[in-house]
Amino acid sequence: MVGILFIMSIDPCLKSTPFASIKEESYFKQEEEILFSMHTVFRVTAVKQMDNKNELYQVELELTSDDDQQLRLLTDRIREEVDVCTGWERLGKLLLTTGQYNKAEELYNVLVEQTSDQGEKAYYYVCLGYVRDHQGDYEKAIWYYEQGLEILKRTVPSDHPYLASSYNNIGNVYDSMGEYSKALSFYEKALQIFQNTLPSNHPDLATSYNNIGCVYDNMKEYSKALSYYEKALAIRQKSLSLNHPDLAASYNNISFVYHNMKDYSKALLYLERSLDILQHVLPPTHPEIQNVKDGIEIVKKKL
Repeated sequence: MVGILFIMSIDPCLKSTPFASIKEESYFKQEEEILFSMHTVFRVTAVKQMDNKNELYQVELELTSDDDQQLRLLTDRIREEVDVCTGWERLGKLLLTTGQYNKAEELYNVLVEQTSDQGEKAYYYVCLGYVRDHQGDYEKAIWYYEQGLEILKRTVPSDHPYLASSYNNIGNVYDSMGEYSKALSFYEKALQIFQNTLPSNHPDLATSYNNIGCVYDNMKEYSKALSYYEKALAIRQKSLSLNHPDLAASYNNISFVYHNMKDYSKALLYLERSLDILQHVLPPTHPEIQNVKDGIEIVKKKL
């Protein structure tokens, strides 16, 4: 068991997030309870350990408002992801997005049994594979992904983007399992479809190049990894905003390769580019920012 003490910072000037003291209405007046309106959102600003046994933590929260830019961007992004679905599919997508995998699995198991539509069934199998993938149950994830893939092979053209996405999903799992040759095979199938069907600067192409680069990176074939990472970066620079997180990820990947190739000056250059983006899009206490800063210090010591 872990104890957590929440410390909330509240700005009384925020009119969009009303709250009130209910001390006089509470049975235990000494508790001095505060009642917040429904759907109130707090930002986690810090997590601090309060003892030496990892049993008690202090979590600092900051009240947000409706015009909070980061909250609005996050809300818009989630809305974009779930609004393409309807009914139960929208609920399932929301559960996946918020990491409630057990509940999502229960829902999709029901849906996959109820539907007779082959397209829907393939989609539900993919979602179940996604759940098991994120739970670390890779064998079951592959089984679900392959069920969806077999349906798609029978129902859509051989160059359909859904097939490419399925190949990518299976490749991701094999990559996580360390079975790099199998991962590479599926990633290359996905890339072939995307090259035949998408514009040359489409972000999905960048994802495919990045995936293949990751495999070569894991196989310690750094020259090949760098080549694919640079292809992904070139597309992302043309198709994404200047401060898009995927750009930061590309800079990180390239830096890692240069570090392994012992080209520390280039490794530092790309880490600094990554940090510049992350500092624009993430809160200052985000662990990813600290990870990049730590990487910069490590590289500087090797120059």
